[in-house]
Amino acid sequence: MSKNKKFDQRLQDAPDKIWSIITQIDRLQGQWIAGAKLSPQVLGRLKRSVLVTSTGASTRIEGARLSDEDIEKMMRGIDIQRFTNRDKQEVKGYYELLENVFNSWKTISFNEGVIKHFHQELLKYVEKDKEHRGEYKRRENKVHMIDAAGNSVGVLFDTTSSYLTPKEMQELIEWTQEALKEKRFHPLLIVGNFLVEFLNIHPFQDGNGRLSRVLTNLLLLKESYEYMPYISHEKLVEDNKPEYYVALRRSQKTIKTNKENITPWLEFFLVMFLEQSKMAVQLLSKENIEKLLTPKQMAVWQYLQEINEAATPMEIAKKTKVAQPTVRQSLDKLMRLKKIERVGQGRSTSYRKL
Repeated sequence: MSKNKKFDQRLQDAPDKIWSIITQIDRLQGQWIAGAKLSPQVLGRLKRSVLVTSTGASTRIEGARLSDEDIEKMMRGIDIQRFTNRDKQEVKGYYELLENVFNSWKTISFNEGVIKHFHQELLKYVEKDKEHRGEYKRRENKVHMIDAAGNSVGVLFDTTSSYLTPKEMQELIEWTQEALKEKRFHPLLIVGNFLVEFLNIHPFQDGNGRLSRVLTNLLLLKESYEYMPYISHEKLVEDNKPEYYVALRRSQKTIKTNKENITPWLEFFLVMFLEQSKMAVQLLSKENIEKLLTPKQMAVWQYLQEINEAATPMEIAKKTKVAQPTVRQSLDKLMRLKKIERVGQGRSTSYRKL
């Protein structure tokens, strides 16, 4: 059976909701293209913020424990003693690879060589992975669901055997290249199919989940969804991690059966991307970017605007009735968005609007 026919079968029971979501995304993409008049300075600040947020989210999905603030400190060259070298090595590789994709996607091809090179770059600082960087797996691996503490809570599914991996990856990449060129199917469906198959093959010994998210950014940028660097796709996945795992499992257990059905995954992927597209267009609807804030983050921001002076996290928590850990996360985000500045250090640290 041809790959196109097989893909048609995978989509034959697709609910109307999927086509509706794609229509909405394309409408929002058109709005972004028509209205993208944000200044280079604002876009540059957003990109730097998203690099930190996406790196934190993507590595935490796989069990790392660094916060966005920790990652920002690391990238500024500040050593963080309390985290393992592996966590820090993985973060540095992801950040630099994603930054390269954001800056150079127009000149990066999508092919097998690039995917292997990306894997090498992703893990280039990770000592334990040096033997298999950029090389397909040589032994079997399984997909585990990881909890917030970084522990496996169960095997989601078995993956492609190592001896079949090169053949299946070649077929998947060639079909994806051809399908994107032919434009018979909507590119979002092709990208969604690539991701679910890539994660089902699990071609590398380690780093597959993180690499899949970097490739998501590359493929969607190359299909003209140019707001990828300004809203974090990875953060949306992290915030919906249980649904991410469920959608993957429901779709992947049907692959290589008589009735393949990847619509659970496509629906999850498209809903996440629709939300990302809405947030991107919201950037255009206001000169400032308050619309990106959650209600609690907005409460912190509004309080600092009202008092017009510096306040400590404890004071802010007391006045806004927002829990202190959430206040600190909100302050981190407002700092990255260049809305506030830090005053003082240590216990006397306070914050005020810029």
